[in-house]
Amino acid sequence: MVTGLVLVKLTSGKEKQALTKLKALKSVVHMSAVFGRWDLVLDMETDDLPKLSNLIVQEIRPIPGVLSTETLVTTSI
Repeated sequence: MVTGLVLVKLTSGKEKQALTKLKALKSVVHMSAVFGRWDLVLDMETDDLPKLSNLIVQEIRPIPGVLSTETLVTTSI
């Protein structure tokens, strides 16, 4: 199991459309709206790193209203 945080910047005026599609992704286990450089933080879980990468590139970034992403792969302390 791979977990990661995906930071998402949204396009102004398309936030609701993007949120609806992001909430529908089963790998998103939690979503937080935040203030600052990013608009959302997605807590993600996938089977492995290639699946996380593919999910971001093929499913999250193409969503209308998603302007940019940054991914933080988590590790145990």
